[in-house]
Amino acid sequence: MTEQYIITLGRDALYAVLLVSAPLLGASLLIGLLISIFQATTQIQEQTLSFVPKIIAVLVTAVIFAPWMLKILVSFTKNLYLNLPRLVG
Repeated sequence: MTEQYIITLGRDALYAVLLVSAPLLGASLLIGLLISIFQATTQIQEQTLSFVPKIIAVLVTAVIFAPWMLKILVSFTKNLYLNLPRLVG
């Protein structure tokens, strides 16, 4: 096990995490921006107004993108398990 392999493994893990979390964070960001614009135009300054729409948007996004996210995670895990003998010995 070389340093280069560990760096590659860490890079692949970070890339998988970024791919899996990007749709959820993007949906939350978009809904938060829309709620902020709505609050600015109507001058409603309620801090808890954005929580429920964000939670709903993240759940809907998770349901829509779940097969794709699962495929990314399974691919990463399969690659990790296939290279396990290389890690140990």
